[in-house]
Parts: sequence; C-alpha cells; structure tokens
Amino acid sequence: MTPDDFDKLQSLLATRAGYRLSRDRIHLAEHRLGPVARREGYANVEALLANLWANPVASQAWAVIEVLLNVETWFRRDREPFRILQAELLPALAKARPDGRVKIWSAGCSTGQEAWSIAMAALETDTAVDLIATDLSQRAIEKARSGLYTGFEIQRGLTARTMLRWFEPMEDQWIVKAELADAVRFGRANLLDEPTDDARFDVIFCRNVLSDMEPARRARLLDGLERRLVDDGCLFLGADERLEGETVAFRPVNGRRGLYVKAPSALRRAA
Repeated sequence: MTPDDFDKLQSLLATRAGYRLSRDRIHLAEHRLGPVARREGYANVEALLANLWANPVASQAWAVIEVLLNVETWFRRDREPFRILQAELLPALAKARPDGRVKIWSAGCSTGQEAWSIAMAALETDTAVDLIATDLSQRAIEKARSGLYTGFEIQRGLTARTMLRWFEPMEDQWIVKAELADAVRFGRANLLDEPTDDARFDVIFCRNVLSDMEPARRARLLDGLERRLVDDGCLFLGADERLEGETVAFRPVNGRRGLYVKAPSALRRAA
C-alpha cells in the first residue's frame, strides 16, 4: 500500500465514519484489506484501492471501511458498568417510569456481546426494557443478530453458570436462547447521521467508541447522544474514555468510572 493510498483511506474513514486511522496501522490496514481484494477479484490491495479511487462505489467503500473498524469486544466488558446497571440503575429507573419500562440504546454494539450483557441484566432483575443495539458495521450487526458465538467468544467474560443459563450449544458453537434473543433489536446506524426519529433513551451505552474517533467528530457524536438521552438518564462511556474540554453536555458521576449524566448547562439549554 502506497503512502498516498493510506492518506486517502484516512480521509475516507474520517469523512464517512468519523474514525481515526493512525499511520502506525498501515500494515494492519493492508492485512485486513487483503481478503476484501481477493473476494472482489482484484490481484492485490493496490488494485482494489485504485479502482475505489477511480470509481467510488458506495458499497465497495463501506466494505473497505468495515474491515478497518475496531470491532473487538466481549461479554460484560469491564464488568462494573453492568453491575451498576443491574444493581442500581434498572431498579431505580423502572420505579421512576410510569409504565415501569426502561429504554436502553447500545450505540456501537459491535458483534453484540454488550447488548446481550445488558439484556441479561434486565431479565435477571425482571425489568421490562426496550433495548435497541446499533453499529456502523453491517457484518458486525449480522453476527450480533445471529446470536452465535464460538466457545472462546462465549467464555470471554461469562461464567460457566451464566453461559449455560442464557446460551445453548449448536454444533461446535453457542447460540442465545429464545428468551434472550427476544430482548434485543439490532440495526445498522451511523452515529454521525442525524436521527430519523425522536426516540429518547433512559440509558445509553456508547463504550470504547470515542477513543477511535477523529477529535473533530467527537463533539458531533456527543451532541447526538445528548439529544437522545432523557434529562434524568445515564450515559456509559469506556472505562478509559474522558470528556475533557470538548463538551459541557455531560458530567461524570463520582465513584462511578465511565458513568455520566447531563450537566446543568445541558438541562438549561433543553429548557
């Protein structure tokens, strides 16, 4: 891959998805694009990219973008957010809502492990939830919707007891049981796009998404999350993600790493 190709790839990801592709990932990008080139019938990655720059077909551009996204995830990642959700937030929010239903959005759900972990928490506390999970990658959403995971994936974050409670074997893999499958609705969405509806949520999980984004795009994403979150709702970011100097829409909750609520300035603006 030439430096010029990589520069164009960086621009493509930043413009379409808001993601940062640092120059130290040039070899990783070439490695991931190899299978795409072969699948599309090109001799090598350079030929694939040459055709993309000359004929910018949307479907091919998104195929390239998707394989460069970071989709690594696992069940109950970092654990503490899911403990807080199950032990504290779900009971309190269900009690505060007239119909007892809690609306949750897993934004940037990757291959589904986060969404299934949220659904487990809701079912284990007998909380009625409307749970929507979205991701930019169509391939990731298809895997999430299938609910099918390898033995390695299923054991990454789950105890044997939890695994047997919510999954059942299917040949040499594991698939979510019907009760869990019915608890989540998956769909593709770009977090930088303007909302197409007026849905608002009590809890939003948008974890380990901001860290991979272009700084110039982070404010746009956070503004969209703020508009989607109810005034007394909660936002979960990644354990190592920080909001410093770029937004006043959210403030961290003391003693709850990664948990944010709306800042007073955002509430005044909404009023």
